[in-house]
Amino acid sequence: MSAEKGFIDLGFAKVDTDRSRRCGFPEVIFCAGKRPDQIQQIFKELAAREARVLATRAKLEDFRAVVEAVPEARYLKDPQIIVKGDPPSKLIGKIAIITAGSSDIPIAEEAAVVAEYMGSKIQRYYDMGVAGIHRLLAYREEITTANVLIVVAGMDGVLPSVVGGIVDKPIVAVPTSIGYGANFNGLAPLLTMLNSCAAGVAVVNIDNGFGAGYYAHLINQGASPNG
Repeated sequence: MSAEKGFIDLGFAKVDTDRSRRCGFPEVIFCAGKRPDQIQQIFKELAAREARVLATRAKLEDFRAVVEAVPEARYLKDPQIIVKGDPPSKLIGKIAIITAGSSDIPIAEEAAVVAEYMGSKIQRYYDMGVAGIHRLLAYREEITTANVLIVVAGMDGVLPSVVGGIVDKPIVAVPTSIGYGANFNGLAPLLTMLNSCAAGVAVVNIDNGFGAGYYAHLINQGASPNG
């Protein structure tokens, strides 16, 4: 099927070539569960049509396959994302990304890269969990200048509720699978965030940095002049 129909049929995948027009950003490739050669073919088709292409949850072997077909592709190690192109030269608004601990940074970086490539300005505030709440309070005035906040936490997952109690901006909460046994691979912080008593907190799925970054960009875009 040709791109004129809005997608290209590769047999194992139908590459959505119409996503930019409908949604404002190209299809993002989710690499988990796909073979490197499949990722290579999808990435190549998108790269032929788009200035910016992202492939999330990518392994190094996936990148090695992609770069054979798209030499300008790069691999971002921490968020495990393959990228083609650079973020827009003019970024809008501000998204503050806060993590409870350093172990949550890979998920936060996934959110940061996605939002930045979509066109949002990012400010990072890492390792500010409730075990040392003075670290968060030291940046309180600064983080309230953001249009939206992404708060990433594992363990008990309480940080988004705390942040929600001290800012007047929407919060996208991201539970991570980081934690000891009773964390249940992220289920415990997910339930904590869903049960937050702080208003203005929306929750994405466990380890879903991509979803958080995408959603936060839409909020930031709507809140920014000429966004």
